[in-house]
Amino acid sequence: MPKYYGFKVCGHILYFTTHCTVEAMHVHAGNEELVERIAAKFFVKANGDSVMEKAGDLKSWQIVGIQQFIKENYREMYARWQEYSDTGFYRGEEK
Repeated sequence: MPKYYGFKVCGHILYFTTHCTVEAMHVHAGNEELVERIAAKFFVKANGDSVMEKAGDLKSWQIVGIQQFIKENYREMYARWQEYSDTGFYRGEEK
């Protein structure tokens, strides 16, 4: 499972799985075990905003911090995503 960075953000590793690169760009936030079913999941929009699909075990302050981090770093993260997928950004309705 590719990690976006080699460090934690708000106590969580930000990663994606190669089998789910058929979806729009997204970010999982999880612990060292990188278990997708218990991780949080954020779809990323073309402007860096994100839509949380599920919170996993995140606290509200971690959600805000991770979404802010994504917003500030989404271009770099998207470059990493594109190494595995040609699927673009999420364009769904606001949640």
